[in-house]
Amino acid sequence: MHIAMLSGEYPPRWGGMGSTVFHLSAALVKIGHRVTVITRSSGGNAEAIPQQEGVTVRSVSWAKIPMAFTRSYGKHALKDLLTLHQTDPVDAVHIHAPMISWDAKQYAVVRAEIGNITTTLHGSWLGERDGMVLAAKYGEAAVWKNPNDLAILLTGRHYAKYERAALRGSTVSVANSEATKRDFEERYEPPANWNCEVVRWGVDVEMFYPINRDREEAQLAHESMRRKYGSPDEAALSGEPGTKTPLLLAVGRLVARKGFSTLLRAMPEIVAANPGVHLVIVGRGHMRKTLEKQAKKLFISNHVTIESGMPFADLAQLFRSADLSVYPSYYEGQGLIPLESMASGVPCVTVDDGPLPEMVDDTVGGLFELGNPSSLAESVNAILADPEKKAEMASAGRQRVLESYTYDLNALKYSEFYSK
Repeated sequence: MHIAMLSGEYPPRWGGMGSTVFHLSAALVKIGHRVTVITRSSGGNAEAIPQQEGVTVRSVSWAKIPMAFTRSYGKHALKDLLTLHQTDPVDAVHIHAPMISWDAKQYAVVRAEIGNITTTLHGSWLGERDGMVLAAKYGEAAVWKNPNDLAILLTGRHYAKYERAALRGSTVSVANSEATKRDFEERYEPPANWNCEVVRWGVDVEMFYPINRDREEAQLAHESMRRKYGSPDEAALSGEPGTKTPLLLAVGRLVARKGFSTLLRAMPEIVAANPGVHLVIVGRGHMRKTLEKQAKKLFISNHVTIESGMPFADLAQLFRSADLSVYPSYYEGQGLIPLESMASGVPCVTVDDGPLPEMVDDTVGGLFELGNPSSLAESVNAILADPEKKAEMASAGRQRVLESYTYDLNALKYSEFYSK
């Protein structure tokens, strides 16, 4: 089949959506499909777009205005899709919401001209808005300072009507978690004949994999990464779970709803139980200085490093070298960081809320009460205090990912939807 995939993100935009579209496209090609991705232009830097056999990428114009870009991109993407269909007929259309905003007429045009529309629901604008409000309630800093976040707060209700149109205009909707499905059911009053499936995204298990201490090259890479942060003991340098200098990792955009302020407030209790602990936060965003000031006020600056970003290979190594990851987000459609951690053989501590407990339980990590720093610290400390149990979690997490969270499995499920 020839699948046209419309996504507002695609590499070099390596966000959660861009990453899933990139890997899903490759997995679809592996089972015999052709994929054309229609995405937003990236400033004329075509060389930055990674090439994949069987995947063609077409870029369209878009207005660089927060939230409004979804309508602009949607308009240009529709025009390009119809042009593509005239020269290279499309068998199925796959839309990635909410970063494309079509109204009912636009969906009707595609249904009439091409046919099948599969729409992935990555999360809702209203859910993101409520996540920011919730983050503010629990004391996260700089909630209103990011222009994109402010636009969601002010216009989320307006753009929600396009998500409602997606539910009614698609052949099948695919939520990336049970929580996202419930979110749309409760907010958008889907029609009685709404066809919604749940397929959680996979993870790149070839990039994210556990440390292999039997390989000298892998061991040296691990030692090099551990020496960058804190003062690792011999157990840490050897990759053994019984270290007294544990390395914690948190990854995500430096915005309020990711919960990094809550994580920092938990750190004094974590440091009290683990004096040699070091936390690395990796992410781009406007909150870096705010978080650094907070760490200083909490007297934990020596235990915290904030990295604005790093090459993917280095980030994957950091996952492998960490003892534990923490994901304190206030809202996610699914949340891929816990899976990347589990695939790397590293337990994850995350929020007992939304979609996150669908992936993480006490056999592969820990859960804590939303917005509660003491609950977060308790969960982290309990895992660090039991090296044997931590090692069991690491193995079980990797196995869970291989059995249930791969892009090959995603491709097989989406192939079924395209054929309906």
